[in-house]
Amino acid sequence: MRKTHPDRGPTRPPPRNVADLMTPDPVAIRADATVKEAVAFFVDRGFGVAPVIDKAGRPVGVITRADVMVYDRARLAWPESGPLYFETAELPRHEEDPQVCDLMTPAVCAVAPETPAAQAAEQMATGHIRRLFVVDRCGTLVGILSAMDVLRHLCDNP
Repeated sequence: MRKTHPDRGPTRPPPRNVADLMTPDPVAIRADATVKEAVAFFVDRGFGVAPVIDKAGRPVGVITRADVMVYDRARLAWPESGPLYFETAELPRHEEDPQVCDLMTPAVCAVAPETPAAQAAEQMATGHIRRLFVVDRCGTLVGILSAMDVLRHLCDNP
C-alpha cells in the first residue's frame, strides 16, 4: 500500500537497494574512442561526464568534458597576440588523435544493484563520490547512481 503525504500526495516506498534509485542503462563511451569522438559525444548529448567502458561493457574509468578541454588547450601552439589576434590567428594542431583511455581518470567506484541504498549513500558521502557505477555479476555496467538520484528520492519522501 502506498503512503500519502498530507501536502504532496503519494510518496514512493523507501528504497531497499541501489536498483531502486539508479539510472538504468547509462550512456557510456568506449575506452578506444578517439578524442574527436568524445568531443562529438559531449556536444551531441549535452553531457559533462561519462563512464568509460571496455569492449565487454565493463567500466574502466570516467571522462569529463573538462578533461577533453584541458587536453585540447595543452596541445595548442599559441601564436603571439597582436591587434587582430582572435580574428586572424591560426592555431596549429598536432596530428595524433589520442583515445579516451589516454585522458580518462582510471578510477572506478562500483556497487552491485542489490547493495542496500543506505550503504551506497554512505559510501558516496564518506568518499566524496558523486557517482557510483552499478555493475552486474560479470562487471558489466548496468546503471549509475548519482548524488542527484539520492537527493531526488529524499525530495520525494520527506
